[in-house]
Amino acid sequence: MSAVNETNIAHAQRAATQTVLAVLVAISVSHCLNDIIQSLIPAIYPILKDSYALDYGQIGLITLAFQGTASLLQPVVGLYTDKYPKPYSLPIGMCSTLIGLVTLSYSSSFASILLSVSLIGLGSAIFHPEASRVARMASGGRHGLAQSLFQVGGYGGTALGPLLAAYIVLPHGQHSIIWFSAVALTAIGLLSWISTWYARHRAVHAAKKVARLATHIVPKHHIPWLLVLLGVLVFSKALYMASMSSYYTFYLIHRFGVPTQHAQVMLFIFLAAVATGTLFGGPFGDRVGRKFVIWFSILGVLPFTLALPYANLFWTGVLSVLIGLILSSAFSAIVVYAQELVPTKVGLIAGLFFGLTFGLGGIGAAILGDLADRTSIEYVYQVCSFLPAIGLLAMFLPNLKQARVS
Repeated sequence: MSAVNETNIAHAQRAATQTVLAVLVAISVSHCLNDIIQSLIPAIYPILKDSYALDYGQIGLITLAFQGTASLLQPVVGLYTDKYPKPYSLPIGMCSTLIGLVTLSYSSSFASILLSVSLIGLGSAIFHPEASRVARMASGGRHGLAQSLFQVGGYGGTALGPLLAAYIVLPHGQHSIIWFSAVALTAIGLLSWISTWYARHRAVHAAKKVARLATHIVPKHHIPWLLVLLGVLVFSKALYMASMSSYYTFYLIHRFGVPTQHAQVMLFIFLAAVATGTLFGGPFGDRVGRKFVIWFSILGVLPFTLALPYANLFWTGVLSVLIGLILSSAFSAIVVYAQELVPTKVGLIAGLFFGLTFGLGGIGAAILGDLADRTSIEYVYQVCSFLPAIGLLAMFLPNLKQARVS
């Protein structure tokens, strides 16, 4: 090999190890645009419920169709792209989201609504594993920071979706959903640029040796059990988040009699707090360790969830902000912790944990909707208030040294 080629390869490898801020920002913005569209689904539940005379159980089934599609396919996509990376799958997946968005705006039956949200779920299943891989590639070893930037875009989009729905879809009706096709088209263009960077840097990234955790830190036979434990912790977080994202507006309307638009604004405030907590969770985990962040985030929110069902309207808003800030900081740490356990299966791990979150959220929404029909929406929040106690299981996670991975 010539000296010139060796110099070029060395330069490319040094560049690949640096945090590529432009790519991280671009993938975060793409995540924001993707989740603006996804968050329209729960945001328009009041419209769909009134227009089609749906009960809470059917609302839960819509969430199950959307999040179930994403959860079942994300690990499959992640496993496949670990072996056969597909950089341009990102804009292709967004095309599925665009089709689902357009069909949702013209849906005229419950069945067509389920089909539309399933197409959006398919787009999500394709997007998340590969986008998470891009964030890790561009991290320069600062994986907590990269995951937080990536995820804060998603939570930001999730927060903006209900707010945009409150001021665009609610006043103008279901057909106005099609206006958000401009968001999907913008995301397709941005993801096409990201895919070009991904394709150009994939060869260098794949050629680098993946650093592994020392075998004496985590014995290989412990890894499956640790992944299951992390999955249980995600369950507690996902089910509580499902209660907030799917039914918080109904809770506010039913218990306090607030107008729908006011309830949507309060949902936006909660989701904005979720985005803020996500932004700080990953970098904090880089500094003090993932286990502490997981422990603090899931268990530390328990006093506030226990108080929420008994608070007045003002304190409900305050407590929801605190819950969003604390609870959301865990997910970046959980994903990075799992990827450090299995560093050769980045896409599979991302697909499993993003998919697990979507799937458990969908199943949880359906169960909670049925429970609300049988009892009351207030009772649902009393039951869910105990979920963060599952965070006690975090004591069984070992402390991992920060691995310098590519």
